[in-house]
Amino acid sequence: MYGSDTLKVAIHLFHQQLQSVIKEGTADGYALTSVLSMLIHLDPLQTTDSGELGFSWITEILNSRYGEPRRERMADRAAQSLEKHFFRTGLMPLINVEPAWIPPLLGLLSLGGRFGTTRSSGFIALRILAKSRGSADFGPMLLPILHSTLLPTDRLHARCLALKVFLGFMSGWFSPKMENIPTNDFNKLVQAVDDPFQFRKLPLLDGKPVHPPDYDPMMATAVLIEFASSHLWRNHLRRSNFASCEEIVSTWDGKKTALGCMLDMETYLWPEFLCTAAKITMAIGRLEELQCSNTAEVVIMWAWTIGVVNPVDHDSWHLIGRDTLRFYQTHGVGRLTTLKRRVADEDVLFSRRKLMGSAFDIFVKLPALKLQPTFESRRLTHVRLSQACQLRGLYQLFGCDPTTRAVAVEEVDEGMEVSSGHSVPPVSFVDWGCDYP
Repeated sequence: MYGSDTLKVAIHLFHQQLQSVIKEGTADGYALTSVLSMLIHLDPLQTTDSGELGFSWITEILNSRYGEPRRERMADRAAQSLEKHFFRTGLMPLINVEPAWIPPLLGLLSLGGRFGTTRSSGFIALRILAKSRGSADFGPMLLPILHSTLLPTDRLHARCLALKVFLGFMSGWFSPKMENIPTNDFNKLVQAVDDPFQFRKLPLLDGKPVHPPDYDPMMATAVLIEFASSHLWRNHLRRSNFASCEEIVSTWDGKKTALGCMLDMETYLWPEFLCTAAKITMAIGRLEELQCSNTAEVVIMWAWTIGVVNPVDHDSWHLIGRDTLRFYQTHGVGRLTTLKRRVADEDVLFSRRKLMGSAFDIFVKLPALKLQPTFESRRLTHVRLSQACQLRGLYQLFGCDPTTRAVAVEEVDEGMEVSSGHSVPPVSFVDWGCDYP
């Protein structure tokens, strides 16, 4: 223990001396680069068990009086020490990036802008940011710089890592501090993200493009869907942002994949994801303006099957019902089969977590209902009831009488006698949830 403490003190003293020499800018730049190269092998960061020293070196290098080529070479060596520290093993957990580390990381991205090799400082900075826990405070700092590495014309790995950063720092894009960012920076980021599925060149497997590991383009698209629900971002979106998504969600399996990613987004990254009727209807409206009706339909399916909106919130369901009715009257009632199928889908049974709260108290009071004593059976019964009630609500929303016919997913929507010539007021969940026949 004594020897370890002595080594840490020696490293700390050396660190202070190195900082001072870099700051003064009088030492030979080539010699400093050699010292930093040697530190990669000596690995003092492992002894201190922190990347703090490496970020301090980078800060001094970026602020030094050395010329840009020399600063870039020194920064590359310091970044390689950080890479060795953070990526010592193949599988790495998320990195808890300190706020003071963000400026030097962004400085590495802006210094020279070269991403030619996986040893460059900019590439290493992206690797660290891509493994970082996002913070709402970092968005305004990231936005002006990140867009340059997102362009599809950039190298594959740089764009992939930049998209991971874009996804991981999602909370930062909705920070109140973003309101002070110039509008042009919003445009640049959205334009650079463009279609998250598209890269300049991707390897093929069975004739289909294979995306890099640990990157899900549908998750990145979910961020853009959330943008459509935000006053801050919605007007900067363009149709090309959803080009691949539109094609993918034109199928049933594609819609299920998209909804699964959206649920992961809400569960693990952004609890506020499409969490209110106002956000849901705003997203639907903007996606329709962009002529992305397939993606807009996925948002409608999200509203009806995930349970993010309280089922007894009459005003919210009036908004959702109004937009649902308008959407299918505009784009074809025949598409309603997909929504009905999703409402009754077995896979969605236990994903509707939030619906199991206040609605349970309503359904449990039904006199004809005999619930089993176990929690799981009660929960299953409750969710199945909610499915049936939602199907009933869809029929009433479109002017049908569900008491005179069975509610079955297999029915063809064209066979429904839908009131398409007039608007039918949406029926609240409570109204049609407590008297299901």
